[in-house]
Amino acid sequence: MWNYWLGGRDFFAADKAAGEEIGRDFPHLAEIARAERAFLVRAVRFLAGPAKIRQYLDVGAGLPAGGNTHEIAQRIAPDSKIVYADNDPAVLLHAKALLGNPMLASTPGGAVCYTEADLRDVAAVLAGAGSALSLSRPVALILLGVLGHVGDYGAARSIASQLMDALPAGSYLVAADGIAAKQDIVSAQRRYDESARPRYGASAPASYVLRRTDELTSFFDGLELIEPGVVPCPQWRPDGRGPEDASGDAAIAVCGVARKP
Repeated sequence: MWNYWLGGRDFFAADKAAGEEIGRDFPHLAEIARAERAFLVRAVRFLAGPAKIRQYLDVGAGLPAGGNTHEIAQRIAPDSKIVYADNDPAVLLHAKALLGNPMLASTPGGAVCYTEADLRDVAAVLAGAGSALSLSRPVALILLGVLGHVGDYGAARSIASQLMDALPAGSYLVAADGIAAKQDIVSAQRRYDESARPRYGASAPASYVLRRTDELTSFFDGLELIEPGVVPCPQWRPDGRGPEDASGDAAIAVCGVARKP
């Protein structure tokens, strides 16, 4: 469904039907998906361009859709190396079915690969990243829409901190998540979580926690925030090609990019 909302091509008819149904009942989910993806594109352009980052670890990447990290980074810097990490077996099977192995299409001088790892297992994520990246050189860690799946706030902060602690100075954290901006969005998210299990059974997605902006901002503690700081996704260096700008109170997802000193 996420792939469908993002305008991708890799979904079944059932995913489209469910995506349309959920989009009618819970439009904020599709809006969050599109706002975060548009932010990702702009953030990677900054990282591959002015920041000169050549290594990326994208955790919870899901199925490929338009504007993937490797497409943006390698368009600017063909020698960029990207590792996608996800704990969904369907994502790995999809990559194998399309390409015959977990490797994804890459420019000749770069590398793109997938590793099966759960965000909560920091050691496994780092081990998978080390298979293609040099963790002694700066890495951009991308956590889009995934920290909300870690229900405990302290545990989510610890995961982000542990991952950044394992990366050298000059690395970046790119993060975005839906926030509890309005009570009706919080209530809608709760209703969706409660309905997902009976509706989709074992394939239901994990519950998603909408946190406050200050809580998401805390994930960048100890890092140097890049201007304009932690803001609604459409307001992070807008280029006029993404979703319409949102006011601070109306925003449903916030984001930030920060450098490790």
